[in-house]
Amino acid sequence: MLIEAALNGGRARAEHPAIPCTPRELAVAAKESVTAGAGAIHFHVRNRDGRESVDADEVAAAVTAVRAAIPSVPFGVSTGAWILSDPKARHEAVARWKIFPDFASVNFKEDGAKQLAELLLSRGIGIEVGLSDVHGTELFIASRLTAKCLRVLIEPMEEAVVRAMWMVDSIETVLARGRVTLPRVLHGMDATAWPILDEAVARSYDTRVGFEDVLAMPDGTIAASNAALVAEAARRAEHHGRHRKSSRA
Repeated sequence: MLIEAALNGGRARAEHPAIPCTPRELAVAAKESVTAGAGAIHFHVRNRDGRESVDADEVAAAVTAVRAAIPSVPFGVSTGAWILSDPKARHEAVARWKIFPDFASVNFKEDGAKQLAELLLSRGIGIEVGLSDVHGTELFIASRLTAKCLRVLIEPMEEAVVRAMWMVDSIETVLARGRVTLPRVLHGMDATAWPILDEAVARSYDTRVGFEDVLAMPDGTIAASNAALVAEAARRAEHHGRHRKSSRA
């Protein structure tokens, strides 16, 4: 089982003082997470004010710092539409990137996703396909990019485990209909994070964990770091003989 560490997402420091924002903080968190068992890293680039960014200079600074910290481990960044809501402006911002991550996440339910994915692929950047609903999954299959992407990230946003798993199975039905055979990374959010991680283990899927997805350990205590969350995920995977550390982007 590949464990991808999601270091920060859109979380604010007010939610947890250890949320990494600066390039140096991201680099430290990435290295600690790899030591704890992560085989890939995902993060949201931040600007000087701590807000999420796809600005070329800010991406370059973060990518450079993280690559120096984990030179042999693949990592990716977010391109979520909430970061820059205008599809054209977001596309143009990403087109200005000069220093590239190994992969980027693209949520196919968002306007301009197909064109953005094509741009990233043309630059040699892998695509982690974000799928949180059936509509986005159908758009992904219609894009005809299913054979060109790195993996699919199944990430239900429902707050209740039962509803979240219903969405997972609905997405899986559409993927099966489209004959998508890409690796699956399955993860939840907050209350669903640990139950869905355990489901990923049971299904022999890869998974994701980190402050973006959950702030607490399974017993409800607040996690000290991303590394602590990754170490717990690795422990749970190893219990089922499923943990593997490496990933190729």
